Amino acid sequence: MTAPLRVAIIGAGPAGIYASDLLVKSDTDVAIDLFEKMPTPFGLIRYGVAPDHPRIKGIVQSLHRVMEQEQIRFIGNVEIGRDISVKELQEYYDAIIFSTGATADRALNIPGADLEGVYGAGQFVGFYDGNPDFSRDWDLNAEKVAVIGVGNVALDIARILAKTADELLSTEIPDNVYENLKKSDVKEVHVFGRRGPAQAKFTPLELKELDHSDTIEVVVDPEDIDYDQASEVARRESKSVDLVAQTLEGYAMREPKGAPHTLQIHFFESPVEIKGENGKVTALVTERTELDGHGSVTGTGQYTTWEVDQVYSAVGYRPDGVLGAPFDDDRSIIPNDGARVLTGPEGEIVQGLYTTGWIKRGPVGLIGNTKSDAKETTSALLDDFKADKLRMTEHRDPEKITQLLQDRGIATTTWEGWHRLDAVEREQGEAEGRERKKIVEWEDMVRAAEPEYNI
Repeated sequence: MTAPLRVAIIGAGPAGIYASDLLVKSDTDVAIDLFEKMPTPFGLIRYGVAPDHPRIKGIVQSLHRVMEQEQIRFIGNVEIGRDISVKELQEYYDAIIFSTGATADRALNIPGADLEGVYGAGQFVGFYDGNPDFSRDWDLNAEKVAVIGVGNVALDIARILAKTADELLSTEIPDNVYENLKKSDVKEVHVFGRRGPAQAKFTPLELKELDHSDTIEVVVDPEDIDYDQASEVARRESKSVDLVAQTLEGYAMREPKGAPHTLQIHFFESPVEIKGENGKVTALVTERTELDGHGSVTGTGQYTTWEVDQVYSAVGYRPDGVLGAPFDDDRSIIPNDGARVLTGPEGEIVQGLYTTGWIKRGPVGLIGNTKSDAKETTSALLDDFKADKLRMTEHRDPEKITQLLQDRGIATTTWEGWHRLDAVEREQGEAEGRERKKIVEWEDMVRAAEPEYNI
């Protein structure tokens, strides 16, 4: 009997878990160690999805089933490049897949972006999702807020800002998030997109969900409902695009329902400057745009100044590299040929290194897109294995790597530990009539995952 193919996957979010699943389901005997910087698995699902999205959170159930497979071992609370190097990992594994995702924000390159009161989407998402790497407090002493971007993250931010704290109390938000939101002064949220309704990146269900709150008045200006030839083609060719357009048309045509908070979606407004006084945000300046017939827009030279107290930039995430692995700073990805990691000016393949998910192609697409990414990556890895293109490690004992980490004083967390932490969060939530109350502090998560922890 031959020893299994030993694979390390760096990042236990959807991308890494989907890759693990495909390897297990292949006709190859595999042993997978799924490393994660956080003490907990699930990445974007735990720390990137708004807490009032139980439908999307349900994806965790399917990821759970994957993680329960005996060929997969979860090793959490380990940062590759700090606790153990990529070069060292190569001594213990036949192949390594990077699936580290993205949490940093892309820069908003307009004047005034450095003013107090300008935030990246990732910062606010990290706050309300209880990510221990982000702030525990948030200043919501602002009545009017601008959100730049017309994707689902922008919708999530706008919706959380427009809702009341009590509406979110039934979710898994930690106490510190509830207390901050309870003090919010936000009354108006303005979402800005530089193109039109047919170019918005919302998904239909998320857009419709905006109207489910009795405290939110969703507003769209009828003058912003405009389509050129390319837009009409996009509607005919995509049911999703057409449903988004129909929903926006409905918002534009209906009578107000009298909700206390306004969430207005503005199209054809391109942000050009953030104004401020005494270093703080006072207004957002946009230029009116118009469709050019090809689905893009041109500026009209007509400018509007919107009085706002805060600006949230939801123009995209930016992946960070892994110390010891090649990284393209311009594209913010690990350079690859679609699966295999490349290095040097000639783009040479690095034997045994692969990548998948956002760190492979950039932070675009939905969670489901990571499945096709994982298929491409794992197929390439298995092809290389069958063609004897991998350098097989001499360290076949799976306990050697955990012993190395233990010798370095790394308090690793396990899949069994996740079950213990999960039970603690659920019990804390149940005491308040909620499904779960998320633990925020890093050390508290590690402690709750330990075998001797008492609930």
